[in-house]
Amino acid sequence: MKPIHSVTIDLDGTLLDTVPDLAAAANGMMRELGRAEFPLELVASFVGRGIPKLVERCLPDLDAAAVAAAQDIFRRHYTIENGRRSTLFPGVLEGLRAFRAAGLQLAVITNKAAAFTEPLLVATQLSPWFGFAVSGDSLPQKKPHPMQLLHACQRMGTTPAENLHIGDSRHDAVAARAAGCPVFIVPYGYNEGEDVQGIDCDAIVASLAEAARRIAGTDFRKIA
Repeated sequence: MKPIHSVTIDLDGTLLDTVPDLAAAANGMMRELGRAEFPLELVASFVGRGIPKLVERCLPDLDAAAVAAAQDIFRRHYTIENGRRSTLFPGVLEGLRAFRAAGLQLAVITNKAAAFTEPLLVATQLSPWFGFAVSGDSLPQKKPHPMQLLHACQRMGTTPAENLHIGDSRHDAVAARAAGCPVFIVPYGYNEGEDVQGIDCDAIVASLAEAARRIAGTDFRKIA
């Protein structure tokens, strides 16, 4: 295993608490469809695999065509709500500063649609920290497939073994393992309502700040 030269980071549930925005959009959709709204905690359990899956989980009794139509309603509401209530998780800025100070390249890997990724990064003032973002519809495959991570490594000129991926879910870990990247998991994210303790990862870290401390000036294999 090699020293870390780049870091890819998940967006929803790792960098940002976006559930308030997603819940506002989901409940706007539900009201428009004449249905009952969801509590914030339930919407959080729907998050992790992109808008199509979130809408499908909100409307499990509808057929594929009706769910597709509902996605358009959700996207309309989310365009308005995206970034309005999202907040940084503790330790995010400290971690990003430490990664930047160490000279590491940074990229976002998210299953969120590209139309919402950049506006969210701009609204939360995270955009300047990252060289680029790979969204859920940027490529033919998204997490848990490794394609996004392999693409990011190629774009940054680093090998997967030199790239640390940080996420909040099993999908992040599976994608990283398949790509050949070391992976840290944060315990405060969404992970579709599951506990992260059973996830195959190299470390569970309390924050991005802790992740930065774990790898600062250190060969990864010495701390894994």
